[in-house]
Amino acid sequence: MATTNDIKNGTVLDLDGQLWQVLWFQHHKPGKGNTVVRTKIKNIVNGKTVDRTFQADTKIDMAQVDRSDMQYLYEDGTGYVVMDTTTYDQLTIPAEVFGDAKDYLLEGMTITVATHDGNPLYIDLPASVELEVTYTEPGLQGDRSTGGTKPATLETGKQIQVPLFITTGEKVKVSTESGEYLGRVNA
Repeated sequence: MATTNDIKNGTVLDLDGQLWQVLWFQHHKPGKGNTVVRTKIKNIVNGKTVDRTFQADTKIDMAQVDRSDMQYLYEDGTGYVVMDTTTYDQLTIPAEVFGDAKDYLLEGMTITVATHDGNPLYIDLPASVELEVTYTEPGLQGDRSTGGTKPATLETGKQIQVPLFITTGEKVKVSTESGEYLGRVNA
């Protein structure tokens, strides 16, 4: 049994039979009263995010979550097939677990899969990925009606905004958290 003082970002809590991941926490000592721990937690199953405050030193259940590096192989219609890089076991993960992460997946990419009692909970991608631009309109010099950006389609099908100088066939670095263009990749 752990206490609220053991909470860290990424910790998975078992609250009322549901699993919640801690996105943010802060220990707060008001002028009067006891210290509290403020948290922002996300339900792992449905993605709902809530703010919750705990009294300091309150006993809580921390879920045992195993994280392992896996290699993404392919999509098979029922989900995404990944392979454990140490045991070479293959696992099919439902599409709901991947969520928006599928927009950044390339075959052979290494991802982190978090499991609880053998069930996949969520996927952690690298902070950024390098993807090829498969289509974008040519940028016209002096065209600033869109703030100097234009839409571009990436090799995964995801659409992002890129600067006007990016052309079809170039590789760009994209944030997996926000989906924003981070820069051009020099070959």
